Amino acid sequence: MISQTIEYALRAMIYLTGLKPGTSANSEVIAKRTKVPKGYLSKILRDLVVADLVKSQRGPNGGFCLARDAASISMIDIVNAIEPIKRITLCPLGNPAHVELCPLHRRLDDALASIERDFKLTTLASIQESNEQSVAQCRSLMAPTIRGKAL
Repeated sequence: MISQTIEYALRAMIYLTGLKPGTSANSEVIAKRTKVPKGYLSKILRDLVVADLVKSQRGPNGGFCLARDAASISMIDIVNAIEPIKRITLCPLGNPAHVELCPLHRRLDDALASIERDFKLTTLASIQESNEQSVAQCRSLMAPTIRGKAL
């Protein structure tokens, strides 16, 4: 349901969220860190710039950074910039007798609505916060210990 392009865009945006304020990253660095093909990433970044989610600056110290605070960018903003979710509003079979969606297509559209709703409620900042908590938990579990005491 979520295309590879959308996932790549989300990876790039999460990476940019983790940059220190006032810094940027070039497409080569972003591609390497997010494991997104550089040529494909360039197209995605262009779409994110057009949607005013990312700022770009040319030159030797140029690169990409978020266009606004991560708390004000939701997942649906990113999805809509790349490939908006296509809701089912009419019978996909083209049957004019289907004034309302049949049970199957109603359920499919309900699932799309649920995804859309969750994406509206999820900001880049909330994902980054969850990621930082997860990393901290992993580090505490991996910390060397002797007889239950941290070193």
